[in-house]
Amino acid sequence: MQADTKVHASVTGVVVVFLVDLKSNQRSWGWLKLVQGTSALMQLPGVVFAKVMGSGHEGGFGLRPSPTHQGLVMVFDGFQHARAFLNSETIDQYKSHAREWWSAVMVIDSSRGQWNQLEWRSSEPMDESLQEREVRNFTWIATLTRASIRAASTLAFWRFAPAAQADLTKAQGCILAMGLGEAPLLRQCTFSVWRDTQSMLNYAQTGAHLNAIQAAYKHQFFSESMFVRMRVLSVAGIWAGVHYG
Repeated sequence: MQADTKVHASVTGVVVVFLVDLKSNQRSWGWLKLVQGTSALMQLPGVVFAKVMGSGHEGGFGLRPSPTHQGLVMVFDGFQHARAFLNSETIDQYKSHAREWWSAVMVIDSSRGQWNQLEWRSSEPMDESLQEREVRNFTWIATLTRASIRAASTLAFWRFAPAAQADLTKAQGCILAMGLGEAPLLRQCTFSVWRDTQSMLNYAQTGAHLNAIQAAYKHQFFSESMFVRMRVLSVAGIWAGVHYG
């Protein structure tokens, strides 16, 4: 796998998540993108972190992989480079091969843990040209949870995961959720968008998700994990038939 970070003990900046559901006749193109990894993305201006990730069936969280769903998780050093990326030839290619696509621009409110031995640090808008009304009126938040699962804990982890993930898809206030993965079974990621913080907390601190988290830390399922809460500044695209932007 190609290197997916430049040399930083920690990263901060503007986060871009781009989700895509490829057309059924473009599966080979999508598979090639997964194989190519992040080598080309890391050469783009302002990139400090990049991941090219697959997904579960229909963009979900199960063990069955999706042949069409993928996600890009990127961190840029500022809004100018983040916006340039979303208007780049790279994204245009994804859109031309997609049945649906969705994107979000976010800043980091809080983070704990590490991804590839890197911490994500909180960030504030760094571009004065960003419309103030976007920041003031947009109350959505997003969370990104990722973990490297210990091989010996794989079966135990996946006993807890389905119930927590089923609760997520029907949780009140959850606008969008997608399961992502760097590697089958062992390196998993969940990305979700919420109408407000309270909706997210109601899900995270109750039910199957709380049971799964408590078990994960009690039995040390993970060799590395990270949880990030982000403020959503803008979204665009169509996902699951819903128009955004």
